[in-house]
Amino acid sequence: MEFLQFLSWACIVFTVGMFSTGLTDLKKMRASKSADNVQFLPFLTTCLNNLGWLYYGILKTDGTLVLVNTIGACLQSLYILSYCHYTNDKRRVTSQTLLAGGVVCGGWLYFGVLLPQGESQLAQLGLTCSLFTISMYLSPLADLMEIVRTSSVERLSFSLTVATFLTSTSWTLYGLQLQDYYIMVPNTPGIVTSLIRFFLFWRFASVNQGVPSYKLIEI
Repeated sequence: MEFLQFLSWACIVFTVGMFSTGLTDLKKMRASKSADNVQFLPFLTTCLNNLGWLYYGILKTDGTLVLVNTIGACLQSLYILSYCHYTNDKRRVTSQTLLAGGVVCGGWLYFGVLLPQGESQLAQLGLTCSLFTISMYLSPLADLMEIVRTSSVERLSFSLTVATFLTSTSWTLYGLQLQDYYIMVPNTPGIVTSLIRFFLFWRFASVNQGVPSYKLIEI
Protein backbone atom coordinates (compact mmCIF):
# COMPACT_ATOMS: atom_id res chain seq x y z
CA MET A 1 0.00 0.00 0.00
CA GLU A 2 2.86 2.39 0.82
CA PHE A 3 4.54 1.57 -2.49
CA LEU A 4 1.27 2.29 -4.34
CA GLN A 5 1.04 5.65 -2.56
CA PHE A 6 4.63 6.40 -3.55
CA LEU A 7 3.86 5.53 -7.17
CA SER A 8 0.76 7.71 -7.05
CA TRP A 9 2.80 10.74 -6.00
CA ALA A 10 5.49 9.91 -8.55
CA CYS A 11 2.85 9.83 -11.30
CA ILE A 12 1.47 13.19 -10.16
CA VAL A 13 4.84 14.95 -9.89
CA PHE A 14 6.42 13.59 -13.07
CA THR A 15 3.30 13.96 -15.24
CA VAL A 16 2.51 17.50 -14.13
CA GLY A 17 6.18 18.34 -14.68
CA MET A 18 5.97 16.98 -18.22
CA PHE A 19 2.76 18.90 -18.93
CA SER A 20 4.46 22.06 -17.63
CA THR A 21 7.06 21.96 -20.40
CA GLY A 22 4.45 23.74 -22.51
CA LEU A 23 5.02 26.82 -20.35
CA THR A 24 8.23 27.33 -22.34
CA ASP A 25 6.17 27.68 -25.52
CA LEU A 26 3.71 29.93 -23.71
CA LYS A 27 6.53 32.21 -22.58
CA LYS A 28 7.91 32.23 -26.13
CA MET A 29 4.52 33.23 -27.58
CA ARG A 30 4.03 36.01 -25.04
CA ALA A 31 7.51 37.39 -25.61
CA SER A 32 7.26 37.39 -29.42
CA LYS A 33 3.49 38.06 -29.62
CA SER A 34 3.46 35.29 -32.20
CA ALA A 35 2.74 31.56 -32.40
CA ASP A 36 5.32 30.96 -35.13
CA ASN A 37 7.59 27.95 -34.58
CA VAL A 38 5.20 26.54 -31.95
CA GLN A 39 3.24 23.38 -32.74
CA PHE A 40 -0.49 23.47 -32.07
CA LEU A 41 -1.59 19.86 -32.52
CA PRO A 42 0.38 18.48 -29.53
CA PHE A 43 -1.61 20.82 -27.26
CA LEU A 44 -4.91 19.70 -28.80
CA THR A 45 -4.22 15.96 -28.82
CA THR A 46 -2.82 16.03 -25.28
CA CYS A 47 -5.95 17.85 -24.09
CA LEU A 48 -8.16 15.19 -25.71
CA ASN A 49 -6.03 12.50 -24.07
CA ASN A 50 -6.36 14.22 -20.68
CA LEU A 51 -10.14 14.47 -20.98
CA GLY A 52 -10.44 10.79 -21.91
CA TRP A 53 -8.32 9.63 -18.97
CA LEU A 54 -10.10 12.08 -16.67
CA TYR A 55 -13.43 10.44 -17.50
CA TYR A 56 -11.86 7.00 -17.03
CA GLY A 57 -10.51 8.08 -13.64
CA ILE A 58 -13.94 9.37 -12.60
CA LEU A 59 -15.64 6.11 -13.57
CA LYS A 60 -12.92 4.11 -11.83
CA THR A 61 -12.89 6.51 -8.83
CA ASP A 62 -9.10 6.82 -9.13
CA GLY A 63 -8.00 10.05 -7.47
CA THR A 64 -4.55 10.00 -9.07
CA LEU A 65 -5.94 9.85 -12.59
CA VAL A 66 -8.52 12.53 -11.83
CA LEU A 67 -6.03 14.96 -10.29
CA VAL A 68 -3.31 14.55 -12.92
CA ASN A 69 -5.63 14.83 -15.90
CA THR A 70 -7.60 17.73 -14.45
CA ILE A 71 -4.36 19.69 -14.13
CA GLY A 72 -3.26 18.51 -17.58
CA ALA A 73 -6.53 19.51 -19.25
CA CYS A 74 -6.39 22.95 -17.61
CA LEU A 75 -2.79 23.53 -18.73
CA GLN A 76 -3.46 22.34 -22.28
CA SER A 77 -6.55 24.57 -22.46
CA LEU A 78 -4.38 27.51 -21.41
CA TYR A 79 -1.86 26.68 -24.14
CA ILE A 80 -4.65 26.31 -26.73
CA LEU A 81 -6.24 29.64 -25.82
CA SER A 82 -2.86 31.37 -25.90
CA TYR A 83 -2.06 29.86 -29.29
CA CYS A 84 -5.45 30.95 -30.65
CA HIS A 85 -4.74 34.47 -29.42
CA TYR A 86 -1.27 34.80 -30.95
CA THR A 87 -1.61 32.80 -34.18
CA ASN A 88 -2.20 34.43 -37.55
CA ASP A 89 -3.89 31.32 -38.92
CA LYS A 90 -6.98 31.57 -36.74
CA ARG A 91 -9.28 29.84 -39.25
CA ARG A 92 -7.24 26.61 -39.28
CA VAL A 93 -6.77 26.61 -35.52
CA THR A 94 -10.44 27.32 -34.88
CA SER A 95 -11.57 24.53 -37.23
CA GLN A 96 -9.20 22.03 -35.58
CA THR A 97 -10.40 23.08 -32.12
CA LEU A 98 -14.06 22.75 -33.14
CA LEU A 99 -13.33 19.31 -34.59
CA ALA A 100 -11.72 18.28 -31.31
CA GLY A 101 -14.77 19.62 -29.47
CA GLY A 102 -16.96 17.49 -31.70
CA VAL A 103 -14.85 14.43 -30.84
CA VAL A 104 -15.29 15.17 -27.12
CA CYS A 105 -19.06 15.57 -27.50
CA GLY A 106 -19.29 12.39 -29.57
CA GLY A 107 -17.21 10.50 -27.03
CA TRP A 108 -19.35 11.70 -24.15
CA LEU A 109 -22.54 10.77 -26.03
CA TYR A 110 -21.26 7.25 -26.76
CA PHE A 111 -19.52 6.41 -23.47
CA GLY A 112 -21.75 8.43 -21.13
CA VAL A 113 -25.21 8.02 -22.66
CA LEU A 114 -25.41 5.14 -25.13
CA LEU A 115 -23.29 2.60 -23.26
CA PRO A 116 -24.80 1.06 -20.12
CA GLN A 117 -22.86 1.76 -16.95
CA GLY A 118 -20.64 -1.04 -15.73
CA GLU A 119 -17.60 -3.09 -16.71
CA SER A 120 -18.31 -2.88 -20.45
CA GLN A 121 -18.38 0.92 -20.35
CA LEU A 122 -15.13 1.07 -18.37
CA ALA A 123 -13.42 -1.49 -20.59
CA GLN A 124 -14.33 0.24 -23.87
CA LEU A 125 -13.31 3.64 -22.53
CA GLY A 126 -10.04 2.23 -21.18
CA LEU A 127 -9.26 0.57 -24.52
CA THR A 128 -9.97 3.79 -26.43
CA CYS A 129 -7.77 5.86 -24.12
CA SER A 130 -5.02 3.25 -24.31
CA LEU A 131 -4.97 3.22 -28.12
CA PHE A 132 -4.93 7.02 -28.24
CA THR A 133 -2.04 7.19 -25.76
CA ILE A 134 -0.05 4.56 -27.68
CA SER A 135 -0.52 6.51 -30.92
CA MET A 136 0.80 9.66 -29.21
CA TYR A 137 3.90 7.86 -27.95
CA LEU A 138 4.59 6.27 -31.35
CA SER A 139 3.91 9.38 -33.45
CA PRO A 140 7.51 10.75 -33.15
CA LEU A 141 9.06 7.63 -34.70
CA ALA A 142 9.32 9.36 -38.10
CA ASP A 143 11.23 12.21 -36.45
CA LEU A 144 13.55 9.73 -34.76
CA MET A 145 14.30 8.17 -38.15
CA GLU A 146 15.18 11.64 -39.45
CA ILE A 147 17.58 12.10 -36.52
CA VAL A 148 19.29 8.82 -37.42
CA ARG A 149 19.52 9.93 -41.05
CA THR A 150 21.07 13.32 -40.20
CA SER A 151 23.14 12.05 -37.23
CA SER A 152 22.01 15.09 -35.25
CA VAL A 153 20.16 15.27 -31.92
CA GLU A 154 19.68 19.02 -32.16
CA ARG A 155 15.92 18.58 -32.51
CA LEU A 156 15.64 16.44 -29.37
CA SER A 157 15.01 17.72 -25.86
CA PHE A 158 17.03 15.80 -23.29
CA SER A 159 15.00 17.16 -20.34
CA LEU A 160 11.73 16.19 -22.03
CA THR A 161 13.12 12.72 -22.77
CA VAL A 162 13.98 12.26 -19.09
CA ALA A 163 10.53 13.52 -18.06
CA THR A 164 8.80 11.17 -20.51
CA PHE A 165 10.84 8.21 -19.29
CA LEU A 166 10.09 8.90 -15.61
CA THR A 167 6.41 9.55 -16.31
CA SER A 168 5.94 6.43 -18.45
CA THR A 169 7.78 4.25 -15.95
CA SER A 170 5.72 5.58 -13.02
CA TRP A 171 2.40 4.97 -14.78
CA THR A 172 3.47 1.52 -15.97
CA LEU A 173 4.35 0.48 -12.41
CA TYR A 174 1.19 2.15 -11.08
CA GLY A 175 -0.98 0.22 -13.55
CA LEU A 176 0.89 -2.99 -12.69
CA GLN A 177 0.20 -2.49 -8.98
CA LEU A 178 -3.50 -1.91 -9.69
CA GLN A 179 -3.52 -4.76 -12.23
CA ASP A 180 -5.05 -2.27 -14.66
CA TYR A 181 -3.66 -3.10 -18.09
CA TYR A 182 -5.38 -0.09 -19.66
CA ILE A 183 -3.00 2.09 -17.63
CA MET A 184 0.07 -0.16 -17.78
CA VAL A 185 0.20 -1.20 -21.46
CA PRO A 186 -0.10 2.20 -23.20
CA ASN A 187 2.73 3.68 -21.15
CA THR A 188 5.17 0.92 -22.09
CA PRO A 189 5.85 2.44 -25.56
CA GLY A 190 6.80 5.66 -23.75
CA ILE A 191 9.57 3.79 -21.96
CA VAL A 192 10.74 2.18 -25.21
CA THR A 193 10.80 5.43 -27.22
CA SER A 194 12.58 7.21 -24.36
CA LEU A 195 15.27 4.51 -24.29
CA ILE A 196 15.67 4.93 -28.04
CA ARG A 197 16.14 8.68 -27.53
CA PHE A 198 18.74 8.09 -24.80
CA PHE A 199 20.61 5.83 -27.21
CA LEU A 200 20.46 8.52 -29.91
CA PHE A 201 21.86 11.09 -27.47
CA TRP A 202 24.69 8.71 -26.58
CA ARG A 203 25.30 7.72 -30.20
CA PHE A 204 25.30 11.18 -31.78
CA ALA A 205 26.30 13.48 -28.88
CA SER A 206 29.94 13.51 -29.95
CA VAL A 207 28.90 14.47 -33.48
CA ASN A 208 27.07 17.52 -32.13
CA GLN A 209 29.57 18.76 -29.53
CA GLY A 210 29.96 22.03 -31.38
CA VAL A 211 26.20 22.62 -31.40
CA PRO A 212 24.58 24.64 -28.57
CA SER A 213 22.61 22.84 -25.85
CA TYR A 214 19.57 20.83 -26.82
CA LYS A 215 16.47 22.67 -27.95
CA LEU A 216 13.37 22.30 -25.82
CA ILE A 217 10.78 21.24 -28.34
CA GLU A 218 8.30 18.42 -28.08
CA ILE A 219 9.08 15.33 -30.09
